Amino acid sequence: MPALACCVDAAAPPGYAFAGDISFPAPVAFTDVPLPITDNNTGHWSPSLSAALYNVDGWGGPYFSVNAAGNISVRSHGSATLSHQEIDLLKIVKKASDPKSVGGLGLQFPLIVRFPDVLKNRLECLQSAFDCAIQSEGYGSHYQGVYPVKCNQDRFVVEDIVKFGSPFRFGLEAGSKPELLLAMSCLCKGNPDALLICNGFKDAEYISLALVANKLALNTVIVLEQEEEVDLIVELSKKLCIKPVIGLRAKLRTKHSGHFGATSGEKGKFGLTTAQILRVVKKLDLAGMLDCLQLLHFHIGSQIPSTALLADGVGEAAQIYCELVRLGANMRVIDIGGGLGIDYDGSKSCDSDISVGYSLEEYAGAVVHAVKCVCDRRSVKNPVICSESGRAIVSHQSVLVFEAVGTSSTVGGASSLAFSSPYMAGDLSEDYRFLSEAAFGGDYERCLLYTEELKERCVEQFKQGTVCMEQLAAVDGLCELVRKAVGAGEPVRRYHVNLSVFTSIPDAWGIEQVFPIIPIHRLDEKPSVRGILSDLTCDSDGKIDKFINGESSLPLHEVDGGGYYLGMFLGGAYEEALGGFHNLFGGPSVVRVSQSDGPHSFAVTRAVPGPSCGDVLRVMQHQPELMFETLKHRAYEYVSQDNAAVLASGLARTFDRMPYLVPLSSFEEAALPVSDEDEGVQWSY
Repeated sequence: MPALACCVDAAAPPGYAFAGDISFPAPVAFTDVPLPITDNNTGHWSPSLSAALYNVDGWGGPYFSVNAAGNISVRSHGSATLSHQEIDLLKIVKKASDPKSVGGLGLQFPLIVRFPDVLKNRLECLQSAFDCAIQSEGYGSHYQGVYPVKCNQDRFVVEDIVKFGSPFRFGLEAGSKPELLLAMSCLCKGNPDALLICNGFKDAEYISLALVANKLALNTVIVLEQEEEVDLIVELSKKLCIKPVIGLRAKLRTKHSGHFGATSGEKGKFGLTTAQILRVVKKLDLAGMLDCLQLLHFHIGSQIPSTALLADGVGEAAQIYCELVRLGANMRVIDIGGGLGIDYDGSKSCDSDISVGYSLEEYAGAVVHAVKCVCDRRSVKNPVICSESGRAIVSHQSVLVFEAVGTSSTVGGASSLAFSSPYMAGDLSEDYRFLSEAAFGGDYERCLLYTEELKERCVEQFKQGTVCMEQLAAVDGLCELVRKAVGAGEPVRRYHVNLSVFTSIPDAWGIEQVFPIIPIHRLDEKPSVRGILSDLTCDSDGKIDKFINGESSLPLHEVDGGGYYLGMFLGGAYEEALGGFHNLFGGPSVVRVSQSDGPHSFAVTRAVPGPSCGDVLRVMQHQPELMFETLKHRAYEYVSQDNAAVLASGLARTFDRMPYLVPLSSFEEAALPVSDEDEGVQWSY
């Protein structure tokens, strides 16, 4: 530990000196000041220590790990991934972001990296879990799931699910007319037995569209969310001469108390009460359509924390299912809705909104056992089990990668200044004397106390005009030097990241959802500071200061100017669909990566730049073409002819680039004058 006097002498510029030369003896640890994370505390650091620090194996297994190079490794086939098939995430990022002149794709950050192989593996694991539970229980029917497209409506995600799920009769769930159109189109290429579940509020147009889907030989089920919808279905089905398949959503008494349980229970937003179910059955019976009622749907809530709660809800729903059979409905399917959770922090906790205390196999086993017990006891044929798992299917398939472009802390370079002798002889000399005595006595707690008192008094004198700015900065520097010398470390830094929280991680702002965020490289180095993340938006809420394991800051490395990349994991569900355009920041660039037998174990199958400045302006009803023409005219009005042409060309390029920060090299390349053949501005939207 260096002596404070050495630190002070080295920091003091000419013309500044301290009133006394103080030197601190070797510090001893005291409990109320956390030791900094520095290489002085341990000798060797390894990737395995980083994996433990960030609990990568806890939340990332079996898809993410830390490799020997200290980078995040992607295991696209889960536990079946062979060692030579592992993909270095940093290599993907470099391939995507490097300029085209050196073989890269020239994409800007932020960047979403999609792994369709992970998506395929998630579907296979879910199907396998239910297949094993059905075989183990001797269950009398089968499982076939549906994917709720609201979780992520990206074309390629939905198309992949239909393709990968075709062998399992995997279908889709829609909650609006656009989602229904999307699902109908995709399922035309899917398994003909795959279910198309129509949920959400419905008008005559929605119901007519669902009936048309039935006419197109899609296995469509119109689920009643409100009692009034049954009248529309009866009327329109007779008018169009299309016999519907009807389901109904029941409001269960069972619910969980966490944040995601608000949509369940008797006061839930959707579903029918017991009395409403009986009235619907009676209406269908009077219309001669009771045989159309074939599916029961319910939803306990997202992120169901335990299998005990799950089994309780499924058991209650199974009783309703059996009652509908008794009342004469032609029941075939019990749809347990969503709720299959994922473990965002790796804690395997049943008492957390960001964790779950079960595996896929335990989840499937609890469902199958609960349904079988009730139906066997009531002598009812075991129904087809359907689930609407979205979060558990798509969360792992993408990683959001973004760059830290700088840091700031309370020090702000103040340690380069010190006190002038006349200043130390003034009102603050007594504070400085107390600090010196505490230092010589080894009383580090009093050292910290006196530095804070010194700073407070100096601030008051600055407000009164008796202390100058240089002296105020010098006191800040002294306080920081003292903190470091006694082992208290520097305060949490703010890392500025090339990202909009509101666009790319809206749940972190809206519901304080916590995602695992870690550096994707340099994990063979020990992180030396702690930081929070601050985005590009002009909004104080544009930050992330809540992390897994209840941490309010994140262990990070120094930004050394060579590119420091962070990854947000398990965010493949909802974040893209919910993202907004705050400050007119659009979505990220996207690459799709498949595992291959090439030298780097991956192949980029698709690369799409994020929305340009022109694209996001159009969202708000602006007209980029006219805006450009206005600015171009202004340039020719106020700038010389030759320079105006170059200026106009630069403006056109700005409209075509993403709103996020651009590396200097890319900016210089984009700012070069265009050739004669490129003079005409081309707009593509």
